[in-house]
Amino acid sequence: MALKVSIITPVLNGESAIANAIESVIQQDYDNIEHIIIDGNSTDETSSIVKKYTNHIDIFVSEPDEGVYDAMNKGIKLATGDIIATLNSDDTYASRYTVRNMVEFIEIHGLDAAYGDLMYVSCNNTEKIVRFWKAGEYRKSAFCYGWVLPHPTFFCKKEIFEKYGYYNPNLRVASDFDLLLRFIEKKHIKIGYQPQVIVNMRTGGKAYGLTGIICGNLEIISAFRLNDISLSPWFFIRKPILKLSQYFRRPKLYSQMRASKQI
Repeated sequence: MALKVSIITPVLNGESAIANAIESVIQQDYDNIEHIIIDGNSTDETSSIVKKYTNHIDIFVSEPDEGVYDAMNKGIKLATGDIIATLNSDDTYASRYTVRNMVEFIEIHGLDAAYGDLMYVSCNNTEKIVRFWKAGEYRKSAFCYGWVLPHPTFFCKKEIFEKYGYYNPNLRVASDFDLLLRFIEKKHIKIGYQPQVIVNMRTGGKAYGLTGIICGNLEIISAFRLNDISLSPWFFIRKPILKLSQYFRRPKLYSQMRASKQI
């Protein structure tokens, strides 16, 4: 029997894009999907839009929460799937075959988790590529030297969350970094890299802007301390260099597929 995938979508006042995220999941050619939407008690039309897709949503919770990571934790605890993935309310999967490809990759290689590449697209024009995050293969201690994988592309077995913990609600910006650092660098889960674009992500978000960057970096330092892992002085030199390089890369195969409408 095919592994069940629980896709968790946290949302707060996401009326402008939530329908695109839901339809992205509906369009997946993988049948064994559970879609869970955790709404932080939105004050716009988010709830009304989600309810239009009642037949496609397995669990919908709308109540006040403590932020996006609290919402993700709620979703994980409610999930009944073998594999957990998160799809933000303003993001979409890059291909209708994304979920199938990730599940098969995890199964074939006997992995605990897998990740891939991420495309940043314009908030107002999703056909416009802003940045391309080519993650590359993970190497031991890579996190300590500025390497980070794109969290939205992360597919992980639920048993790993149950064994090693959930998102730390005390970290408001970098709890995803903390979780990845804990799972991969500290606990050494078996992880694999799928070299293809997994998610199209609209630009914007909490970590953008000077205040967000400063807060994020302070929380990253805290994450290393919490996990008792040494942070190399090179981290804050290599990380912005790697990020800058994303603006000059373009995934040729992905662009060709988009042009020919194969995704």
